[in-house]
Amino acid sequence: MSFLQIDKVCKSFGPINVLRDISLDVEEGGFLVLVGPSGCGKSTLLNTIAGLEKLTTGEIRIDGNVIDDLPPAERNIAMVFQSYALYPNMNVGQNIAFGLEMRGMPKAERDAKVAEAAKTLQIEHLLDRKPGQLSGGQRQRVAMGRALVRNPQLFLFDEPLSNLDAKLRVDMRTEIKRMHQTFGTTIVYVTHDQIEAMTLGTRIAVLKDGVVQQYGTPAEIYNDPTNLFVADFMGSPAMNLIPATVRGNGVEMARAGEDPLVLGFDQLPGDVVAYDGQEVIVGIRPEAITDADSRAAMRAGQQVTASCKIDVVEPAGADIYAITALGGKEVVTRLHQDWFGQANQHTELVFNLEKVVFFDPQSGVRLR
Repeated sequence: MSFLQIDKVCKSFGPINVLRDISLDVEEGGFLVLVGPSGCGKSTLLNTIAGLEKLTTGEIRIDGNVIDDLPPAERNIAMVFQSYALYPNMNVGQNIAFGLEMRGMPKAERDAKVAEAAKTLQIEHLLDRKPGQLSGGQRQRVAMGRALVRNPQLFLFDEPLSNLDAKLRVDMRTEIKRMHQTFGTTIVYVTHDQIEAMTLGTRIAVLKDGVVQQYGTPAEIYNDPTNLFVADFMGSPAMNLIPATVRGNGVEMARAGEDPLVLGFDQLPGDVVAYDGQEVIVGIRPEAITDADSRAAMRAGQQVTASCKIDVVEPAGADIYAITALGGKEVVTRLHQDWFGQANQHTELVFNLEKVVFFDPQSGVRLR
């Protein structure tokens, strides 16, 4: 049985429906990431789990027990906020221990738990400092330590890294992942950053307008998107979404001033065959369009090689991103770092057809 069960949850504020019939199951020790654009309802869903917002309809269970009518303090949940929420007049050790003190835990036991959490989060040397003397990353570690010492059934994280700079976000992602691997506590984590979602989660729920668009593992979300929204939202750079016309067992993409590019398949998916002569949206990740000398091209099974004009070249260290135009859209390709082509020249690109997916252009639904 799932450890956390969110069953047909709806939440309305007056006439506005913020959450619409959301059902998710999380296994014990799982790491669920709620991801989506601002205003999609992910923080509201987190607040309903915490008890900070009352459900309109539906039910939430932890370890088989319904928690809907329990006040937040009785849910055995620890929450880490974006704003850290530390007491400025207390030092780090006192901030971490405060919740335990309020529960009447003896001082010796409190001190032992604080020391253990501080060691885990590598903040032992900060225990006597006040929050105002700490960096943003250190403050977030303190907030995590305060949650950790409670030994809750469930951790809730509400965009905890959004106030940090890019490098520190990467470091803190590692800390959160290490903490999860060490303690195995079930986590629900809210973010608008799909890179955080992909690197942290064991399961991801992609939300839009209060509706779950797709729920699955990071690999399923990335490689097998269920609609155009998920395909476009997840991935950095995003999936290329190219208008194309189905012609027999292939798809034809327009090119300005050149013959169309044709991708010929051994066999198109059954749903796509029915679109013969009509437009579909072809989805292909940048790494599935590469130069002929790259390892990815050598590993590709079914593939098409075509000469394409490169419009823009963007070196990115280990890789080079080159932009071409297909179907009236800018298409991002990922080339190996030793590629020596230039903008405004043609180059041979290899399309890995095994990584191509298709969508209906009107509904956005995946064609299989």
